[in-house]
Amino acid sequence: MATLSAKPGLRHTVPEWEARNKQLSETAIHHREVSHSVRQEGLFFRNETSTKTTWDETDSSRKLSDRIDVLNQWKTKLEACAKDVDKEMDVLTQSKEQTERALADTVLPLEVTIECLALWEGRRGGELVSDPVEAELKKEVELIDSCQRMLQQRIDQSFEQLCLLQEAWHQVNADLQNKRDALGVDVSCLSLNAASPQISLKPNPLRIPCSTSTPQQWEQFSIYNISRAKDDMQASLALRENMSITRAQVQNDMEAQEMVLEFTIRKRAHNLEQARDELKWQLKITQDEVQELQKDIRGLEMDLNAKQGFLKLAHTRLENRTKRPGVDLCWDEVQYGLVDEVKQLDATVQTLTQRLAQARNSLQDLQEHEACMQEDLSRKEEALALLRRCQEGRQRIAAANAQPEHPTSISGALALIGTTAGAVVPLTNSSGRHSVTKA
Repeated sequence: MATLSAKPGLRHTVPEWEARNKQLSETAIHHREVSHSVRQEGLFFRNETSTKTTWDETDSSRKLSDRIDVLNQWKTKLEACAKDVDKEMDVLTQSKEQTERALADTVLPLEVTIECLALWEGRRGGELVSDPVEAELKKEVELIDSCQRMLQQRIDQSFEQLCLLQEAWHQVNADLQNKRDALGVDVSCLSLNAASPQISLKPNPLRIPCSTSTPQQWEQFSIYNISRAKDDMQASLALRENMSITRAQVQNDMEAQEMVLEFTIRKRAHNLEQARDELKWQLKITQDEVQELQKDIRGLEMDLNAKQGFLKLAHTRLENRTKRPGVDLCWDEVQYGLVDEVKQLDATVQTLTQRLAQARNSLQDLQEHEACMQEDLSRKEEALALLRRCQEGRQRIAAANAQPEHPTSISGALALIGTTAGAVVPLTNSSGRHSVTKA
């Protein structure tokens, strides 16, 4: 009888086999359900993350676009502000240069006035008086000196204000350049997408740089720059108005003083001419009187000489009659007549001698006074000559005022005298401001 070989091991029963098959089916069903659930969740997550990624990228792009719009707005504001500041700097520079020219235009009037004052101090004798001409010349020197200090003060203020405007201009332009750079970065970021070849993973992209500012700080920085620039421009506008007022005031004051001085000089010249003419007339009358007195003296001398002859005759007759002899030495009518004649001639000679002495004394007084009048007339002529030289010197100011390129009353003086040395010429150079190239 044949024998069957049996596989060794644990034998399962049919129920166990059926149960195991059922378990396998249920497990397969469970895993499929889990897999289906995982697939559904994955699909949902993929769809959700895809949508969120797309939305986030779109939102970031929108925010970048909004940020670009904000940057463009601030860039426009900063550009307008920088343009206004640059324009104000140019206008202030022009006003400063006008003030410098006004200051330079005071050099010739001051030089002429000092020259006239020095000339007027050259009077001599009785003509060296403290008259209105001297007072007005000194007043004009003080006025011009005061005007120069006022103009120089305005020039210094404008130079300081230009420095402030320059600083504000650089600050605004630096902020503007930062805005342009930031705008270029954001525009570049907006142009990128997931398929761009320029993108890559970066190390520590979430780091926060140490110089990072908040949006409030960022906005306040530009607001401050614009506000500061506007304040500086407002101060510059007020300064330009003050400079214009100062220039007009200086011009009016100097024109008024110039008119007063010219009138005073003309009045003094008229008085001097009157005094000179009066002195010339008195001198002529005195000289005529001297000539007449000299004639009278010569007549008195001739009469005195003639009387001496008659006196000698009477003396000789009296002497000769004393030689009459005896009773003939009589005191007769002839003797009485001769005695009376001698007495009369003595009285006449004495009177003529006194008259001659008086005439000579009067002639000496007249001649001495004539010499004084001659000297005084010479002093008056010298004073008139000095006054005319002052008037001729002041014509340089009038000639400078007539220059067409300088319509003001005291301007254009340097065109006649060239470069004039002196501390009144401003040392600051307003034309030295470099034009900054705008980006």
